[in-house]
Amino acid sequence: MTGEGVPRTPAGRAPEDRVPQVVQYGLGEAWVIAAGGEFDLSTSCALAEALEVAAQKHQRVVLDAAGVTFADSMFLTLLLRIHSQTELRLAAPSRQVARILELTGADTVLTVRATVAEAAAD
Repeated sequence: MTGEGVPRTPAGRAPEDRVPQVVQYGLGEAWVIAAGGEFDLSTSCALAEALEVAAQKHQRVVLDAAGVTFADSMFLTLLLRIHSQTELRLAAPSRQVARILELTGADTVLTVRATVAEAAAD
C-alpha cells in the first residue's frame, strides 16, 4: 500500500522483472491494481482486462505503477482509455512510467500521486 508495486522476493528482486504481473485489492472506496514488469502490445492483456473490469465496477481505480519496468504507447493508450471510463489515479509511477507521462503530456491529464494511500484517498 505504499506504492511499492508488485511484492518482491526476499532478496529484493522481482521474480521476473520482465514478466508482467497484476495484483488487485480493495482499499477504502478505491480498487487498486498493482502492476509490475514490462507492458507493451504483446504483454498488456492481463492489465487491460483488470483495468476494464475495474472501470466497470468501481468509481475510483488506482494503478500502482511502481513496479512497471517498461511501458510503451499501448500502455499509455490503455491508461487514457480507462481514464475516460472512470476516475483513474496513478500511484508511485516508476521512472519509466513517469517519463512517458511527462513526454506525452499525459501527466497533465491523469491524476498522479506519490503513494497508493494518497491516490486512494478522497
